[in-house]
Amino acid sequence: MLTIGVVVFPGSNCDLDALRAVNEVMSCNAVPLWHMDTNIQADAIVLPGGFSYGDYLRPGAIATHSSIMKTVKTFAENGGPVIGICNGFQILTESGLLPGTLLTNNSTRFISKDISLNIVTNRTPFTKLFKPNQQITMPIAHKDGNYQADASTLASLKNNDQIVFTYNNNPNGSVENIAGICNKEGNVLGMMPHPERAISKWTRSTDGTIVFKSLLQFLEAK
Repeated sequence: MLTIGVVVFPGSNCDLDALRAVNEVMSCNAVPLWHMDTNIQADAIVLPGGFSYGDYLRPGAIATHSSIMKTVKTFAENGGPVIGICNGFQILTESGLLPGTLLTNNSTRFISKDISLNIVTNRTPFTKLFKPNQQITMPIAHKDGNYQADASTLASLKNNDQIVFTYNNNPNGSVENIAGICNKEGNVLGMMPHPERAISKWTRSTDGTIVFKSLLQFLEAK
């Protein structure tokens, strides 16, 4: 059976949601990975949302120095699928696995609501079942989701088809309405919206299931 590891940092609060999404949508073995672990036995890795280490210094900054992150980097560099959701996205940028940075929302307030998104590319293991330009809905819950990058980085993101999700109504000031990006290879995805919170009708959207079903199809085809 496929195994999906969900990293748990002190302060993570979406790890149980991610584990449940893996179990319910993918029917895979969902395993919590403690931040001090150095041995990862998994087919894909999820860095969940929350407030790792209380978001001291900057969101995600301290988590990058956790023992597990060296292993996560090696896993990603070897082509392993890694998805960072919300705080997980912040960790990916802070660790250098993804370019750019996530700043405080323009409003300076925490925003929690459903948001409309556009699928820009489906070339990642997590988006292969979406259609380009498909409109979807997922919730956001963040204070520091304002994605920013310099002009050369933005040009590289566009040229290499690394912009994965954009906001249809930008809630936080992100440049180019960016809600999620991937690395050049496509195996590392960072996104501010929460797919694990959009997997059943009682959450008003099931669009998040497509993220997990896409990953399942990718892994089964390997």
